[in-house]
Amino acid sequence: MSIWTRIADTVSAIGDSVSAFLQKVTRARATPPERTLAFTIGMIALGAKMAKADGIVTEQEVRAFKQVFQVPEGELSAVARVFNLAKQDVAGYDTYAKQIARLFHAKAAVLEDVLDGLFHIAKADEAVHPAELEFLRSVSEIFGFSAQDFARISSRHVALAKDDPYLVLGLNPAATPEQVKQAYRRLVRENHPDRHIAAGLPQEMVKLATERLQRINEAYGRIMSGAAA
Repeated sequence: MSIWTRIADTVSAIGDSVSAFLQKVTRARATPPERTLAFTIGMIALGAKMAKADGIVTEQEVRAFKQVFQVPEGELSAVARVFNLAKQDVAGYDTYAKQIARLFHAKAAVLEDVLDGLFHIAKADEAVHPAELEFLRSVSEIFGFSAQDFARISSRHVALAKDDPYLVLGLNPAATPEQVKQAYRRLVRENHPDRHIAAGLPQEMVKLATERLQRINEAYGRIMSGAAA
C-alpha cells in the first residue's frame, strides 16, 4: 500500500484539525509506518502554510507542491483535503514544524529535505518573498539548525549565494583541504539516500536527498579541483 493510499484511508480520522491528529500520532512514539504517515501529513501541512506565508497562494506554488509530492491522480482529492485543512487550521506553522521535528533528532538529514521542499515551493513564482524567507528561517531554527546551517541550506536556492561551493559544504573559504574532505565525508554520510530508504520515508524525500548529494559532490569537486590547480 502506497503512502498516498494510506493518507486517503486516514483522511476521515484526521477530522477538522490536522495539528490535533498529528499530536496524537507523534505523542505515541510512532512506529516506522505511522512515523512515515505522520511525517508526510506534517510535510503537506507545512507546505500549505509555506504557500500562504506571503499572503497569497499562487497557482505556481500549488504546482510546485505537486512537483515535490508526486501524488497519483486517484489520491489527489485526499491530499488536497489535508492541504486545505492545514491552510485553514488555526494552528500556526510552528506547531507543524515542532510536530515533524519530534519525529527525528535535531538537524536530521530528512529535516533538511523538508526545508529543501519548502524552498522549492517558495521560489515557484521565481522569487523568495521576505516573509517566506523568515518562515523558512524560523522552521530551520525549530528543526535545530544554526544560522550557519540555514545559510548553507539556503545557498542551494537563493541565487546570490548559489555559486559558493564552500557555503554548500558549510565551510569558510579559508578551510584546508583536509577540513574540506572531513566536511564532505560527513555530509555524504548524513545525506545518503539509503538512510531515507531505510527509514521508510516517501520516495519524494529520497529524490530530494539524491539531488542534495549531487550538489554536495559538485561543490566538493569544484573546491578540490581549484586546490589542485
